Amino acid sequence: MLEISPDGKVLQANACFLDDLGHSLDEVVGKHHRAFRPRSIADKPADDEVWRTLRSGGRVSQQIECVAGNGQTVWLQATYSPIFDEHGALERVIEFAFDVTPHVQRELAAREREHLLSLVANQTDNAIIITDMAWRIIYVNAAFTRMFGYELDEVLGGVPSTLLTPYTPKTTVQNVRQTLQEGRPQRSDDLVYGKHGQRFWCSITGNALRNDQGELQHTVSVLTDITDAKMHEVIQRRVLEAMVQEGPLADVMNLLCREVERIAPEVIASVLKVDEAGKLATLAAPSLPDELAHRIDQAGINAAAWCGEASSTESVVDLLADERWIAHRDLIDMLSLKACWSTPIRSKEGRVVGIFAFYFRELALPDEFHRRLVAVCQHLCALALEREVAQSQIRQLVFYDPLTALPNRSLLHVQAEQAIASALRHQESLAVLFIDLDRFKQINDTLGHPAGDTLLCTVAQRIREQIRNADVVGRLSGDEFVVVLPECDAVQATDVAERIQAALANPFLLADVTVTPSASIGISLLPNDGQDMETLLRRADMAMYQAKTKSRGTFSFFREEMNLAAQEKLALESALRKALPAGDLRLHYQPQVDLNDRRVYGLEALARWHHPTLGHIPPTRFVAVAQECGLITELGRWAVNEACRQLGDWKERGVPVPGVSVNLSPTNFHDLELPRMIADILQRHSLIPGSLTLEITEDVLMDANPSTLTTLHALHAQGVRLSMDDFGIGYSSLSYLRRLPLNELKLDKSFVRDLEYDHTSRALSNAVLRIGESLNLTVVAEGVETEAQRAVLLEMGYRAAQGYLFSRPMPADALESWLMSLD
Repeated sequence: MLEISPDGKVLQANACFLDDLGHSLDEVVGKHHRAFRPRSIADKPADDEVWRTLRSGGRVSQQIECVAGNGQTVWLQATYSPIFDEHGALERVIEFAFDVTPHVQRELAAREREHLLSLVANQTDNAIIITDMAWRIIYVNAAFTRMFGYELDEVLGGVPSTLLTPYTPKTTVQNVRQTLQEGRPQRSDDLVYGKHGQRFWCSITGNALRNDQGELQHTVSVLTDITDAKMHEVIQRRVLEAMVQEGPLADVMNLLCREVERIAPEVIASVLKVDEAGKLATLAAPSLPDELAHRIDQAGINAAAWCGEASSTESVVDLLADERWIAHRDLIDMLSLKACWSTPIRSKEGRVVGIFAFYFRELALPDEFHRRLVAVCQHLCALALEREVAQSQIRQLVFYDPLTALPNRSLLHVQAEQAIASALRHQESLAVLFIDLDRFKQINDTLGHPAGDTLLCTVAQRIREQIRNADVVGRLSGDEFVVVLPECDAVQATDVAERIQAALANPFLLADVTVTPSASIGISLLPNDGQDMETLLRRADMAMYQAKTKSRGTFSFFREEMNLAAQEKLALESALRKALPAGDLRLHYQPQVDLNDRRVYGLEALARWHHPTLGHIPPTRFVAVAQECGLITELGRWAVNEACRQLGDWKERGVPVPGVSVNLSPTNFHDLELPRMIADILQRHSLIPGSLTLEITEDVLMDANPSTLTTLHALHAQGVRLSMDDFGIGYSSLSYLRRLPLNELKLDKSFVRDLEYDHTSRALSNAVLRIGESLNLTVVAEGVETEAQRAVLLEMGYRAAQGYLFSRPMPADALESWLMSLD
């Protein structure tokens, strides 16, 4: 209860009011009674009408929204009663209020649920019908209108079964109603009709809604359009089963026609085949007289035009008015046919291989139901018609590359082994050329896979043009081709390899870009390099990699040293796969120093591996192996974790190390999870992001992987420093460089080596420093070995450097001793 003054201020409040709103008496007395209302209400002028009623002696009851002291909403049902003094003036107003918050909240929640249910009902693609206890429609949703064309006012009070399924037997309707009366859901698939006669197969689910006494109040039916699925189920399943069982083509097509006529009894279906010469032949017409089928078979498609222009597009013909059908009126009249609707059946290549025709007993255009029915049948007819040539197509798929039409790996091996057997039998020479395109991945990544496919087809054609009919050429996989040259020695193989490379090198336009293909070729010879295809191919592959290593666009003959090198590389890969999880690799650290006072600027972490039997393995060897065999990502993760672990240990023990740099491969930056992984490592070792620098090579500038830039920017955003290693010897493209979020450049040691006596090296080193300064990047010089080099760099303005002048890379404990010696 509240007592309110004539000007709306609170005079008194009882304990119940104070408890409900969470205020003390001192907090409410003297405040305007609207101060406890939400700001949007409290800031409005007082309700003049309410106060006029009160001043005239009337009472006012209303529901009001209040805000409690804890910010919660409280709803009150309030009654205001005026109290007048002896002169008839309003003395005060007494407000009696009851807390009705739970009731109001339930009402609001119910309204919200009703609103959401209304949204769901109208946004769904399923048609919804609600009927009353007399089975009459009281509601349909928007999807019902879209599907069937009826507005609510057109169907209100109607009966769904009469409206949508007029041909359903009464006994079926009664059974459905009985099921719903008993409280059980009703489910069925039925053919239903729309406002304009359109037909749909619908999955219908009906549910009964009962009152508290268990009496049927409403039914809710949900109708889902399953026309396509139903047609596929009824027709496609049965036809495909017949095809799988290798039934004759005519039997399969007759089955299809009968299924169509069962679903749409108003039509007569037929399937005609069109041969290469345009000649028609009836494959199936189970409901047409044989005489009509015979006449069709006697004429070409253009002569008889039985189905209008169906050979090019769909066509509807008035059989009684079209002069081309006059000679066949006897058959037309016998069947009471009025129209023919025809659609072409096309092969995968787009050629018309048949005609699917509907004959109507009424002169009417096909409706959407017919069109959807034909869409299913066209595909099935095309499959059945093409089955006649399936064996040759299967052979093509099994033994030939579908893109280039060259023999694939299987057929290549068969043909090659035959040529090798003949060569051994007649003691003749033979050569195997392994051809691998250069930079093919770059074409795919930059111009797209369609451009890559075009390039492969062009390469295949150019190789074909350079070999004899007796030679064997095939596509092994991807961008790899193999040529087998019977009666061919090393000199002749050299000539063929040079001709192929010259032919491939002719520029041509690819996706509006002029490209000049090239390939690396490896050559093995029978009998010295092997006497079976597997051996010759493997050794030609080794020779190809040797050629690619030397210089792309060249060829190389197999040598036994290559086999030894391949075996050594395989052994090294196996050892590396064991060394990483076993923790056999170590990090050494090379200091980076300030050129002014020789204080430590940072450390570069460098991986070292000493194998118990293979001995010391230089990083250039095992990093290259890791890159080739897919271990480079794991190696990079290990290096980052180990460097951060060591740096965290130094930080904890107070060893003065500002930060550490770790080299990563461009492949590492393809991983979008790299930033999260590094953040976890830094957190685990209590390091700030700025204490870690990731060194990248200039190869990353030309990396077309879309994840690379995303990953680099994510790392930069979280505070990890990025350094460009060996800057100046690779692409060094400023247009690429400006896209990278770098903090540092590292001048390659090749510039530093010649600083003392080479003017060009000084000029380039100075240019790199100025580039770094203009981009606000620190530039670190690598490979400083003499005091003279240090002096030149210092004079130029270089701040930091690393090299043997200051220290070689050393283990962590040796580095600590080195740091102590600085003091």
